[in-house]
Amino acid sequence: MDELTDDAIAGSWRLLQRRRGHRYSLDDVVTAWEAARARPRAKRYLDLGCGIGSVLLMVAYKLGDAEVVGVEAQDVSFGMARENVRRNGLDATLIQGDLREVRLDGAFDLITGTPPYLPPASASPSTDDQRTYARIEMRGGIEDYVAAASRALAPGGVFVACCDARRPDRAIEGARAAGLAPVRQRDVVPRAGKKGALFTVWTFAHEGELVVEPPLVARDAGGGRTEIAHALRAFFDLPVNRDEPASPGKAR
Repeated sequence: MDELTDDAIAGSWRLLQRRRGHRYSLDDVVTAWEAARARPRAKRYLDLGCGIGSVLLMVAYKLGDAEVVGVEAQDVSFGMARENVRRNGLDATLIQGDLREVRLDGAFDLITGTPPYLPPASASPSTDDQRTYARIEMRGGIEDYVAAASRALAPGGVFVACCDARRPDRAIEGARAAGLAPVRQRDVVPRAGKKGALFTVWTFAHEGELVVEPPLVARDAGGGRTEIAHALRAFFDLPVNRDEPASPGKAR
């Protein structure tokens, strides 16, 4: 395995991730933020396709004493998720398996998922398996995540997931086929002035009317963090530096 970095994820909790492998990003942060706000008193929490554990850790940090379960199939990511849970002292159950096939005991009042966005026919696999499975729908896309969530979702619970902003039909139709309804939609724009959203975070429930939230813009036109981006960091008890230099790269 290549070099690892050790990064702040929430409060004093840290995340090991491969420098040249799959790394957590803005979609993880916004998904965790929406989920923790949607059900702040959830007692049973499930993260489908938990990867290296980024969303799972952020949500678990905010919930406090919830029962936490994560499902991940990819070998490298599963091993890193297990280590990240251990080193942060989190009592969580991690299951290695395909989320389309795993059967879980009981129901969960909060479920999250950050599926890959690219259909296999539209993208070339990486030479790195971890990166391939994080980007390409090798084990299914948003439709499969919604279907898996519907089987495990408790009455009154919610499933929060991100998906490609260019294909809202996939999220809506996938939810309908699984017997769930989209109840909240938030587009995420990486930088002011950019045309179109990068991704959408959806909240699904057994029933309810759709509320379309204002877009979340992570960086201003000059590359500086917006106030909502600072608020995301503050929400997870991370330092906020309003004097940091603008970044030409992507937001986190």
